[in-house]
Amino acid sequence: MPISAIGAVEKLTAQLDNNIVQYQLPLAAIDEDSEQQSIALNPLIGKKLTLNFHGKIACKHCGRATKKSYSQGFCYPCMTKLAQCDMCIMKPETCHHHLGTCREPKWGEQHCMVDHYVYLSNTSALKVGITRHTQIPTRWIDQGATQALPIFKVSTRLQSGLVETALAKFISDKTNWRAMLKGSNEALDLKAQAKILIPQIAQRLADIKLKFGDDAVQLLNEDMVEITYPVSQYLTKINSFNFDKTPTVSGILLGIKGQYLIFEQGVINMRKFSSYQINVEY
Repeated sequence: MPISAIGAVEKLTAQLDNNIVQYQLPLAAIDEDSEQQSIALNPLIGKKLTLNFHGKIACKHCGRATKKSYSQGFCYPCMTKLAQCDMCIMKPETCHHHLGTCREPKWGEQHCMVDHYVYLSNTSALKVGITRHTQIPTRWIDQGATQALPIFKVSTRLQSGLVETALAKFISDKTNWRAMLKGSNEALDLKAQAKILIPQIAQRLADIKLKFGDDAVQLLNEDMVEITYPVSQYLTKINSFNFDKTPTVSGILLGIKGQYLIFEQGVINMRKFSSYQINVEY
């Protein structure tokens, strides 16, 4: 008999165990009679997994029913008022907390005015990224990175954005998700790449220190992290499933990488469908 679970999609959670990612699919309670659940996904690889979308979406902040999910799980009113949905989350160099115009100053203090790391990673290719100190290695796993190396520690999200945009003039700051899902890239020497890149942004680093203080940017000497994903087979052609167009996604689960479940016939980005109410059978 198949096991069935029901709930609202939340982003996949993951932990590293001997450099291998262990994934879970959390399902939030959808009413007072249900409870939070978490499905271990690694044991399901090679088995049939079925996801059925009920046609209902409820904002993960206020619980309001919404026909469309904004910013990965919010209703439109919450998307327009929450700091975590503001444009500066996507473009940290535009942080405006210091101007007194943050949508939620207390939220900004907790999430943006804290230590951040600027890192190099190997996803679809060499890229630069940023993350809060509390999101290592989660951020790298979410992006499907097979290697990652923190290179700078800074005091705020704004400062991390300034460093990132400087490095983005030389390498990508985005992941080609289709390429990422076709397999593991050739290994890179991220420390060697850092030695090449850092001198090229020396002036930007000096400007940041002049404005924010000598301790605003700290050069790190960390070990590179290797990450292996639980994938039995990669696809040569990437077809993307969408609950809005295909309410039922079903097939043999071939693996998980980033926030994607990989089936025989295509992939689905679970984070994209946060707050969608689904039934899971396995």
